[in-house]
Amino acid sequence: MKISPLLPLPVREVAIRRINGPAETDEKDCLAAEEPLEIRVEGHSVAIVMRTPGEDRELAAGFLVTEGLVHAASDLVEIGHLPHCLLPARNGDGRLEEENEAVRGEEGSRTGLETSFSGGNVINARLRNPESFDLKKLTRHVFTSSSCGICSKASIEAVRQQFPPIEDSCEVEPRVLLGLPQSIGTAQETFKRTGGLHACALFDLTGKLLVLREDVGRHNALDKVVGWALLEDRLPLRQHILLLSGRASFEMMQKALAAGVPIVAAVSAPSSLAAEFARDSGQTLVGFLRGERMNIYAGAGRVRQLARLRRGSAIMTS
Repeated sequence: MKISPLLPLPVREVAIRRINGPAETDEKDCLAAEEPLEIRVEGHSVAIVMRTPGEDRELAAGFLVTEGLVHAASDLVEIGHLPHCLLPARNGDGRLEEENEAVRGEEGSRTGLETSFSGGNVINARLRNPESFDLKKLTRHVFTSSSCGICSKASIEAVRQQFPPIEDSCEVEPRVLLGLPQSIGTAQETFKRTGGLHACALFDLTGKLLVLREDVGRHNALDKVVGWALLEDRLPLRQHILLLSGRASFEMMQKALAAGVPIVAAVSAPSSLAAEFARDSGQTLVGFLRGERMNIYAGAGRVRQLARLRRGSAIMTS
């Protein structure tokens, strides 16, 4: 897909002073961009999220799915940027730019990674049945940072009750799970340039990578994946595996449940609440997926080797 010249880029080039032992040099470095995105539904502002620009339609769509506002692609008439609505942005030196400066510089001063135009930071969704839109259904307040989502939840219990448990009886080979981290390592293009992004990836049960998304916020990366699935009309994501490049939190498990994902694997640790939620929701949760090792915190029956052992044990005892 061609990127509109009005939209901000996911990487910023900045001037730095690099010190390496006794040597000092003035160089350029690439940083992952972080800018606000206002999400509107039928013109009503429902959230402002701090995200890495890119796949904004997917981010907004995934947000609406995981908040329970939409459930299928047919629920949406249109979702897209409002190019004339600008939010404050910062240039490469970190200084705030006024709206008129951004507009004036769009044609003449955009050069490569140094762009600072702030257009495209507002996105609006139009619903098939707008009369069904209820702001009270939102479980988060209007602002969420790129590092935290669950702290803005109005009620954890409300989240627990919003989505039904997973009943998918699929199974996956342990070797498939063990090969997933290497697959995303080679596909994280923006991370290779910046070293500062979370990744979330969706696989089928054979380990085939279907989509990978990156963002400064791990829950944003997951929303982008869920939004991709919505816009591709693939929900619910039965018979799929979700891989997180970092830790597995309660909110990440909730978002996976909203998308119908039965198996969630994380390179790092899960939280205690994430493991508890996975057990209650019928999800398989794998943590510390590294090298030849993994820990299964919930739903071990979906890991095929363990499933065979359990069935064999049941036969012997009977």
